[in-house]
Amino acid sequence: MIRKLKAEENIYEDDILESYESGEWKSVANLDEEIARYASSAAATLTKDKRINIRLSSRDLEDIQMRAAEEGMPYQTLIASIVHKYASGRLVESVSRPTNRSTGHAKKLRAG
Repeated sequence: MIRKLKAEENIYEDDILESYESGEWKSVANLDEEIARYASSAAATLTKDKRINIRLSSRDLEDIQMRAAEEGMPYQTLIASIVHKYASGRLVESVSRPTNRSTGHAKKLRAG
């Protein structure tokens, strides 16, 4: 297992080196300003100073927990991230990826 991880690290490092050597990396004009902007954004994202309660359907919560597990993060962190992206206007709608379970939406449409 350790050997496999080291091999993956070497591949990743080789990709970075190749990318750099091929000129894909560009200098940032105002590096200090960019660092400050990203630091401010990170601090705002990570600051959690309010607590809320929210009611979700069991099915939605289970789906969120499943997706969070796939991403390797706690489900509450995933929910906070989604809310932050929505509030900051960075949540982009995309084609939804199906979960392992049916939501029953198609059945409701046919029954209606």
